[in-house]
Amino acid sequence: MQATQSLRLRSCELSPGVGIRTGERVDDLRQAFVDNLLCGLGRVPMAATANDIYTALALTARDRVHKQGVRTMETRSEREARVVAYLSAEFLPGPHLANNLLNLGIVEPVRRALSEFGVDLDEVLEQEEEPGLGNGGLGRLASCFLDSLASLEVPAVGYGIRYEFGIFEQAIKNGWQVEITDKWLRFGNPWEIVRPEIYYEVKFGGRTEAGQDEHGRYRVRWFPATEVKGEAYDTPILGYRVGTCNTLRLWKAEAVESFDFAAFNHGDYYRAVADKVESENITKVLYPNDELVQGKTLRLQQQYFFVSCSLQDMIRIHRGQNRPLETFHEKWAVQLNDTHPAIAVAELMHLLVDEYGMDWDTAWNVTSNTFAYTNHTLLPEALEKWPVDLIGQLLPRHLEIIYEINSRFLDEVRTAFPGDTARLGRMSLIDETGERFVRMAHLATVGSHRVNGVARLHSDLLQQTVMRDFTELWPGKFCSITNGVTPRRFMAVGNPPLARLITESIGDRWLFDLYALRRLEPLADDEAFQERWREVKLAAKRHLAAFVKLRTSVDINPESLLDIQVKRIHEYKRQHLNALYVLALYLRLKRNPEAQVPPRTFIFAGKAAPGYFMAKLIIKLITAIADVVNNDPVVHDRLRVVFLPDFSVKSAQRIYAAGDLSEQISVAGKEASGTGNMKFALNGALTIGTLDGANVEIREEVGADNFFLFGLTVEQVWDLKRRGYRPQDVLEKNASLQEILDFIGSGALTGGDSSVFRPLLERLLYDDPFLVLADYEAYAECQEQVSALWRDEQAWTRKAILNVARMGRFSSDRSIREYCEHVWRVQPVKVPSWNAVARARNASEQ
Repeated sequence: MQATQSLRLRSCELSPGVGIRTGERVDDLRQAFVDNLLCGLGRVPMAATANDIYTALALTARDRVHKQGVRTMETRSEREARVVAYLSAEFLPGPHLANNLLNLGIVEPVRRALSEFGVDLDEVLEQEEEPGLGNGGLGRLASCFLDSLASLEVPAVGYGIRYEFGIFEQAIKNGWQVEITDKWLRFGNPWEIVRPEIYYEVKFGGRTEAGQDEHGRYRVRWFPATEVKGEAYDTPILGYRVGTCNTLRLWKAEAVESFDFAAFNHGDYYRAVADKVESENITKVLYPNDELVQGKTLRLQQQYFFVSCSLQDMIRIHRGQNRPLETFHEKWAVQLNDTHPAIAVAELMHLLVDEYGMDWDTAWNVTSNTFAYTNHTLLPEALEKWPVDLIGQLLPRHLEIIYEINSRFLDEVRTAFPGDTARLGRMSLIDETGERFVRMAHLATVGSHRVNGVARLHSDLLQQTVMRDFTELWPGKFCSITNGVTPRRFMAVGNPPLARLITESIGDRWLFDLYALRRLEPLADDEAFQERWREVKLAAKRHLAAFVKLRTSVDINPESLLDIQVKRIHEYKRQHLNALYVLALYLRLKRNPEAQVPPRTFIFAGKAAPGYFMAKLIIKLITAIADVVNNDPVVHDRLRVVFLPDFSVKSAQRIYAAGDLSEQISVAGKEASGTGNMKFALNGALTIGTLDGANVEIREEVGADNFFLFGLTVEQVWDLKRRGYRPQDVLEKNASLQEILDFIGSGALTGGDSSVFRPLLERLLYDDPFLVLADYEAYAECQEQVSALWRDEQAWTRKAILNVARMGRFSSDRSIREYCEHVWRVQPVKVPSWNAVARARNASEQ
């Protein structure tokens, strides 16, 4: 965007208006935008950069959002509503501007206002930096939930960390992933407001002393070695076409004293700022590499830092309303999003018992009725455990509290299951099978009144495996709430042409009641509607093709079948299973260029954890396949492979809109839910997948005939492993699969170097923990069904329409309603929109 040339405006043409600061008419928006450019940024219009124009528009939208935030606070101050506090180490909100314009209902007025200056709204939206505050599904789910909480007008606040450098930017060099610093704040963040008056001190290290207080009661004092300060940064979260505006409050670490003047005067310039540097490290980077002790320490510091700030903040608000702390749980419903915030259980006990003098039993009643815990994984390595020694060094008082919680809890277990010492060992908060660890999932479960899984299958497996002992002790504590996604972000913002087509056909109720999509079903057989549907999809595919060309220099055919797998790179998600099938098609076409293979483009995207070598090797495999396939003239018009680097919410919106086939192929029993499956299906992609996570429920909703199913079930996976799985047995029966592995091992993908993929091949041949080879034949056969259906344009389109029509269950609005009813026991508080209030006041005055 050549903003400095296209902004046709002279300051002498400006005229002040009435109510323009937050008005929603085109004239008001035009004037407010100019005021923000001139007065907010101090920029001469003709010299305004692209970022200046974006920032001025963001401030224009933010004024209108904050006005509703003020109204929300006023309304809630008059009510006794319970508040949801959503604690998450990750939030992945995506760009804010488009979402807020949609929620305010001013997309088209803003577009017209900007056009008067020769500025294109879509180009302005592209300018926004995306907050890299999450790693993937966990953070994106948290942001979907915040969107739905506000849209359903549920009083809520999200609490997390303001990482200075978020999830890394991913580059591909020589086929390998390279991590680059994500400087998402380099141009500032116009959506956040720093609250320097809201800060809390957080302690680390030191020692404890037991004694008695002035009333003769047992008390423990913590004498910390260091303290840091947590400062609040607030981002408004506006609901869709409602009056409610909630808050995302993120904490930044600061030194209690940022500058040692005495040290500076003595010439020790490093020591003068050492505390500042060390303190601010806590919120520097999302998920520091925790392979080293320093990384583990920093990660635990991050988790404790943000939950301590958050709980101190809630207590401040609670006491500020003149409420006794004994009623804290009646006012606050605190959700632990996975185990990252689980230390909050010990922290709330510390605050209530040590800082506010509450007796243990009362404090435990408050604590255990405050928290609820969402489990997101069955993978043992993802169920956090912290070394006892590390917690003792960093949080000595909290280790004592955890021991006390454990002692009382195990007494309860002994009473319920007398003589069962093995059960005591399995359920203890302390893992003593080797090096001693604190089991954070156990702590979260014991300290919460409700525990939920995130899909029906996941919840069943959670209760049958990881939490079986706890389910037997407290069967009423566990429930299932299937994840969902917000259609506002992933349809209305991410795919406006499809959203317009749906709205023109059935009205706009679906944006706040996704079940209304059912009204599309009668149109699935309408030839004229099918034709419009295909036009919308092809336009989205062309848009993605242009983006792919820009980012990778690879030309793709938008009329080919776009077969897409985008998600975090992990062995259990089985991107390498997909890659094996790509090679099967390639080798088939090399043998017979006339083979009946419809043109297909395979698109992969996703990031591997920096320390996860095998995931990085899978990326290398995909990029190596792409280099060979895309440069082979024999398959040029039939097959293309793309690895799209630096997957993000922003790029995801393009990808979900364009996908024809959604790859959801994790081994059964490993994916908790998945939400990419929902986003693709809502945008008209058909799914190829296993009976894993939310795939099970998606298939039930859209119909078995509209879902490409393959692979072993959970029970079959368990049975195969119980009988003794030998990957070589699979190869002996499948010559095609043997040919593919031999081709990889030959070095044909790596210029003759046969060693590059040897670790991956050995993993598959001698271990194959995620049953890639066991499921390959069924996967390849299912892909042949995909190709056959793709040849029937009308049949494919019909199934795509039915997929969208039947996805109503997978809105995050439905998920939040279930949390409100079954976990949080909270009610919405209706907040009148500011404009509605103004109209009512005007009417009364007249």
